[in-house]
Amino acid sequence: MRHLLLCTAAFLPTFANADALPSADAVFPEQSQTEVKLGQLLFYDPILSGNRTVSCATCHHPDLGTSDGVSLGLGDGASGLGLQRKIDPENPPEKRIPRNAPALWNLGATEFTTFFHDGRLQDDPSRPSGIRTPLGREMEMGFNNALAAQAMFPVLSGDEMAGHYSENDVSQAVRLGQLTGPGGAWDILAQRVEAIPAYRAAFDDVIGADAAIEFHDIANAIAAFITFEWRADASPFDNHLRDGTPLSDAAMSGMDLFYGRANCSTCHAGQFQTDHSFHAIALPQIGPGKAAPFERHNRDIGRGRVTGADEDFYRFRTPTLRNIKQTGPYGHNGAYTSLEAIVRHHLDPVASLMQYTADNATYSDGEFENDFKVMSLPIEVLQIAGANELNPVALTDQEVADILAFLESLTDYDALKGRLGVPETVPSGLPMDQFAN
Repeated sequence: MRHLLLCTAAFLPTFANADALPSADAVFPEQSQTEVKLGQLLFYDPILSGNRTVSCATCHHPDLGTSDGVSLGLGDGASGLGLQRKIDPENPPEKRIPRNAPALWNLGATEFTTFFHDGRLQDDPSRPSGIRTPLGREMEMGFNNALAAQAMFPVLSGDEMAGHYSENDVSQAVRLGQLTGPGGAWDILAQRVEAIPAYRAAFDDVIGADAAIEFHDIANAIAAFITFEWRADASPFDNHLRDGTPLSDAAMSGMDLFYGRANCSTCHAGQFQTDHSFHAIALPQIGPGKAAPFERHNRDIGRGRVTGADEDFYRFRTPTLRNIKQTGPYGHNGAYTSLEAIVRHHLDPVASLMQYTADNATYSDGEFENDFKVMSLPIEVLQIAGANELNPVALTDQEVADILAFLESLTDYDALKGRLGVPETVPSGLPMDQFAN
């Protein structure tokens, strides 16, 4: 995930120009509180993973900024949260999850229609399902939007939630390519939820007592929860937009740079600082990469895997910068643990790429041979460098510090723990991942 874009621009004087700022007009659809509370339970319940050990919250926890606090996480085959997540020696993961777990802030706003680091899931009214997805014509109907669908694709990933090989009914279905339809992985999970009386009773109030629980019903409830729970639009910056409430002197200077000479807002545009598009900024490649099962490389070409277009190689989606200080590590694969480090990367991306060392990243447990494989291959590094879109830009240490102060002003502190919080138990009765005492 990419968190700040600084581009060259003609010199503009430092200014506090209200005309350069976005408006605070994001739209969040109203949600049924009955469905929201149901979605909360499903979000934290491991019942949706093949081995019943991983929940959505495992990688998107409020105590970790709705991410997981590490560069590349461990899904199935581990337990615990963040840096405390440990590998199960009886069922170790095959590899780290290839990309950094993105934060969930404001994804329920109507402007968010494209999901995942490569944008492979998008709202698309021209499709029968209303969504463009990797499943193509196999995509099931009934998902309210792409937000609902994106919440449910991790359950199909062996590394994330499904489990490996044929160790459970879900992973067996995934291995056989049976993802949707009767007997598919989604159907198996829906039947699991249907069989739990507390969930069945809760769904009665959402879809009616006579309707069988379908997988899209689960997804829609989780999306309703995300929309309600992770809304963050009451930061000091939002207050400044709405009524002119001043920021600190440092944050004001950083805002002037962000929307002025540093030209960050070219890509980090709008109220939530994203243009919802894709850019290549020479981020170092760590981890296993994003490859098809038959491929043996460790590279991740980002948007290029979706479109097949050469110009999209190594481009990744511009992330929102909300609550950015809480959502590290940074970059589509968490290559930088420090917010200052990712900011400085943007000042001269190619030079930063060439100087990158593995200690910039943060992992929890285990060592994998592909953690630094691509960065040890000069031809791979040169390909990443060749796709870079940014020219170097000079900022002083004080200017970098001011931009960091502005980024801190994007924090909605009241939103950090969520509106409903973490439930004490979930209807399945399964243990939830938590921090060790």
